[in-house]
Amino acid sequence: MNNYPQKRRCLESITPYVPGKPIEEVERELGLSDVVKMASNENPLGPSPLAMEAVKNYLQKINYYPDGNGYYLKQALVAKLGIKEENIVLGNGADELITLLGVAYLNPGDEIVMAQPSFSEYDFSARLMDATPISVPCKGFRHDLEAMLAAITGRTRIVYICNPNNPTGTIVNKGELEEFLEKVPPEVLIVLDEAYREFVDDPSYPDTLELIKSNLNVLIMRTFSKIYGLAGLRVGYVLASEQLITDLNTVREPFNVNSLAQVAARAALEDEEFIQKVRKNNFAGKEYLSGEFKRMGLYYVPTQANFFFVDVGVDSKELFQRLLRKGIIVRTGDIFGYPQFIRVSIVQEEGNRRFIKALEETLQEMR
Repeated sequence: MNNYPQKRRCLESITPYVPGKPIEEVERELGLSDVVKMASNENPLGPSPLAMEAVKNYLQKINYYPDGNGYYLKQALVAKLGIKEENIVLGNGADELITLLGVAYLNPGDEIVMAQPSFSEYDFSARLMDATPISVPCKGFRHDLEAMLAAITGRTRIVYICNPNNPTGTIVNKGELEEFLEKVPPEVLIVLDEAYREFVDDPSYPDTLELIKSNLNVLIMRTFSKIYGLAGLRVGYVLASEQLITDLNTVREPFNVNSLAQVAARAALEDEEFIQKVRKNNFAGKEYLSGEFKRMGLYYVPTQANFFFVDVGVDSKELFQRLLRKGIIVRTGDIFGYPQFIRVSIVQEEGNRRFIKALEETLQEMR
């Protein structure tokens, strides 16, 4: 007889998140060097030089606990975004903020509505609280807002809109979002996950800051992990009405964002030159990769983010293993329900070209 603590029943419905393989592990396992990681949508240019300098200068103070309120980072966000400190909550990456939303607003039997495919952490946070995720299939790889509206019931507490959407890279535009918000019951929380917003160049993309001033049920989530290049430090933030912020602070741990993350994020906000450099690299990579996919006859979803969702026409898990042996790491599409797709991050020119060469060779081998 096994004697051990009884786990909560909800754990049986949760599949643990499987992160992309780190470069060091791949190089060690396969005896490779100079591996190109294109699986996790990270910033290929690294962090801002100002952020790195800020971290170095703060190292002698890490014997102290972090500022639990994140005062100085919040002030930097206030200055940049024109909102009030009372409208901000900081988190240990957007992942923690999604978990906090579940803890604050979901009871057993409640429901969330989300697109399929979309970011898996929405599903996870619901199941963790014994709530039910309702997944609404995308239409043309875009959020089907009409169908998502129809999926809202009396048990719905949260609707997640990932904009741009991960893994498809598509957006919900301003007109679509405004029309949707007019029809959603006011007691349902609308979460706009804008992790990739800084990469968007479509002029129809909504300016959502005004929404939190006029909609008490709208919450915006953003991160420093993507364009700011601070994924390893884990810092994100929420913008919302004061009441929603109070709720999240009630369930937030006291020192959830570490000191180095806070000082790095403050410095990164100031480095506009670096941000423009990242955007320029992403645009160039987007143009190159989309052109190569067309040349190869591969369907891809037009993206407004820093990654592509591509139909490779073969089993993505086998393709992944073959590319891995050539030093290229991509994300398989089976985890999103698309076993013949891959999600591939845009990196720098050399890495993009190596990927295309390896992809073309590997697809020829598999066919």
